Amino acid sequence: MILLFTSIIIFNFVALKFHKIPVKSRIVSIWTFTIAFQVLFDLIIEFKFHGYWYFDKGIEVLGFLAHTVLIPPVNVLLLSFYPYKKNLFKQSFYMIGCTVGIMIYEAISLLPEPWGFFHLGWWNIWYDLFVVPILIFILLGYYKWICKLETV
Repeated sequence: MILLFTSIIIFNFVALKFHKIPVKSRIVSIWTFTIAFQVLFDLIIEFKFHGYWYFDKGIEVLGFLAHTVLIPPVNVLLLSFYPYKKNLFKQSFYMIGCTVGIMIYEAISLLPEPWGFFHLGWWNIWYDLFVVPILIFILLGYYKWICKLETV
């Protein structure tokens, strides 16, 4: 629980203070998309198949915080510093760095309470090597689409 509250404060402060996204409506859009996509993904993996869960199995207030105010600022930061106009090598390196960073954070969140808040069922942390890049590509595709809509 300590990690969750500390992370929420730090990630939100850093994302809102140091983001490089030029239009506030894009930040709101990323935030909304992240919540919707996170809830959809977790409905399947967390609630239907019990692959992992936050705090206790089932829906609860503290788990709701993880779904709604922990991951959106991380995505804002991820999109802010993504090397859009760099070569494929730099983009791949960034993607690998983000994936490893997310895996390390997830491993730390597995610490017992009161520090950690995440629990694994059948899900294995190594699945993130494949799933996280796919989720980041979906996020990038959404962001590029939103940027394109603004110019039309």
